[in-house]
Amino acid sequence: MTPQTSPEERPADKPSAHARSAPAISKRHMLPLALGLGSVVVALLGAGIVPHLDAHTAQAAQVAAQRDPIVATVTPTRAPATQDLLLPGAVMPWADASIYARTSGYVQHWYADIGAHVKAGQMLAQIDTPELDAQLQQARADEATAEANYRFANSTAQRWQTMLQTQSVSQQDASAKTSDAAAKLAALQAAQANVARLQEMVSYQKVTAPFDGVLTVRNVQVGALVTGGGTPGLATMPGELFHIAQTDRLRVYVDVPQDDASAVTPGTRVWLATQQYPGRRFAATVARSADAIDPVSRTLHVEVDVDNRDGALMPGAYAQVHLELASNPALELPVSALLFRPDGVAVAVVGANGKVQLRRVTIGRDFGTYLEIATGLSATDRVIDNPGDAIADGESVRVTASPGTPASAATGGKA
Repeated sequence: MTPQTSPEERPADKPSAHARSAPAISKRHMLPLALGLGSVVVALLGAGIVPHLDAHTAQAAQVAAQRDPIVATVTPTRAPATQDLLLPGAVMPWADASIYARTSGYVQHWYADIGAHVKAGQMLAQIDTPELDAQLQQARADEATAEANYRFANSTAQRWQTMLQTQSVSQQDASAKTSDAAAKLAALQAAQANVARLQEMVSYQKVTAPFDGVLTVRNVQVGALVTGGGTPGLATMPGELFHIAQTDRLRVYVDVPQDDASAVTPGTRVWLATQQYPGRRFAATVARSADAIDPVSRTLHVEVDVDNRDGALMPGAYAQVHLELASNPALELPVSALLFRPDGVAVAVVGANGKVQLRRVTIGRDFGTYLEIATGLSATDRVIDNPGDAIADGESVRVTASPGTPASAATGGKA
């Protein structure tokens, strides 16, 4: 039989099975806990360090970007071959005349008023000249007397010449009779000339139109006294009886600035515009010019002829004259791309290496927001638009990329 062991005989220090498994369980839980704590620490470090590193990187990029200014460029384009030069013009009639009385008398009747279209030679007024009629009658009587005296003196001189051939009279007496006949002839011619003058004056009783046109002024009334030579007959009446203007063709006078004067020649195409007819163009041509610059206004006085048979334009009106000037076009740039320096006008050009080159240019025609660049620029240049006043030659810049522009071309080849 197996001896039984009493409880007192069992070893007191021998551990139980539950006591042996406790350390193993604690080790298995400590590893995940350590890993979790490590992850938390790493996350906290990342949350503080990574943004700091990103901010430092962004700041470095911003400093690098600010080191080279960013600019926008424009490419020069070809200027227009023709320029529409707009100038104010004064519309004047083709012919303009003031009609005065050539003889003194009273207005018997007038036949045309203002606005009437008259033909050349048409009677405008009739002047009654009783004194002139009497002078003409007297002159005709004097002419008859002078003619009778000449005939008698001429026949006498012929008889004395016949008697001189037979030695019946002296040579001196015959010459005297011949001279007397010549004097009587001169007196007759003077009387005839006086009659012709008075007849011409009498013909001025009829006031007629000198050319086809329209009456713009009438200053006569029936019974008014008028005097020859344009002198007023009354204190309240001007010497001008009528004023006539030819309006089927008009002259427009315009002053062209000196810079464009060389491009304006006879035959240059022109068109007119007025506020009375919006959108309508009146075709015209340059007829002639003064061919000299006015030293006061520095302009060229030019005459433009325009057909006005429809009567749309009125003499004395204001018109906008559009001159189509032909030229040898150069390149043009916006005004914002120019630098006005004390030494002249310049532009900032970006070279292939991204460096600024300041070039002196010469300004040509003015198109308002654009200017023609006569010299100093080529069609392939990249000109900086809106350059700063402090921009300097040789400065490094970065060109902003416009839509459709490769990034390499925009940066000027810089890395």
